Amino acid sequence: MKRVLVTGAAGFVGSYMLAALRDLGAEPFALATDPADLQSAPDAATWLFGDLRDDAYVLRVVEAARPDTVIHLAAISHVPTATADPALAWDVNVTATARLLHHLGRARDVGGIDPTVLIVGSAEQYGRHETHEFPLVESAAQAPRTVYAATKAAQETLALQCWRATGLKVVVARSFNHSGRGQPTRFLLPALVQRAVELRGAAPGTTMMVGNRSPIRDFLHVSDVVAAYISLCQRGAPGEAYNVASGTGWSVQQILDRVLARAGVQATPVEDPSLVRSVDVPVLIGDSHKLQRATGWSATRALDDIIDDLLHAATL
Repeated sequence: MKRVLVTGAAGFVGSYMLAALRDLGAEPFALATDPADLQSAPDAATWLFGDLRDDAYVLRVVEAARPDTVIHLAAISHVPTATADPALAWDVNVTATARLLHHLGRARDVGGIDPTVLIVGSAEQYGRHETHEFPLVESAAQAPRTVYAATKAAQETLALQCWRATGLKVVVARSFNHSGRGQPTRFLLPALVQRAVELRGAAPGTTMMVGNRSPIRDFLHVSDVVAAYISLCQRGAPGEAYNVASGTGWSVQQILDRVLARAGVQATPVEDPSLVRSVDVPVLIGDSHKLQRATGWSATRALDDIIDDLLHAATL
């Protein structure tokens, strides 16, 4: 991992990825749509700004970076955003990926590069499963229930077809929920933490608006997810998909209880219908033994570590 092309580098996971690559001594080529997307001063990377939906831009990027590793993070990753604009979600999550793989494959055919390409998918691809099936292994059926999940399943199908047809070394990660400092508050954990912080000093029993508290989710700290991605780039088998998961499920109610306890807030949760999604999958817990066997990766951070990081950031 010397010349590493990172798409979506200005995003939440991207910022952690660039820091990890810097620690490895890699030379990152960081892609973002616009300099205004950068939340802080640019990291030690070569930034290449443009839109992955632009074929000429993607060609220039591949020619400039000539990567030995590609970490494809760019995506419409927020479920309601994808639902509100399905065409945009398909363009970004699928068509742009096809364009990137095409130009990487052409550069490989010409010679000089033979990159490992990490395609980042989602646990949402699995959809609903019976309780006895959890934690889910990679052979579990995929039955996407949202636009976002469907685009990620299609992205994976496209990537693995590319590997079978051309030999481009594609590795797929199916990532379960992850969070940490810097994640936008439109996502579950940062949203709960932000609401809890806003209620500090309020009288015990003050109302706190929340969504559906019954879904069960598997959470990792973003730093553990980045470590898993890097380990898959180094030791993952091309043509294979790997769950990136903790194997532990927490209900939203349990997560809320942890947030309130660590924030020192006594609030009464009240369901806000506008925050409830009818297509929510009741349970998503993943089995990551395949990833562990292939790479030696293991999670090092707990749910409380994620909450504490978010609380610290929210009170700065």
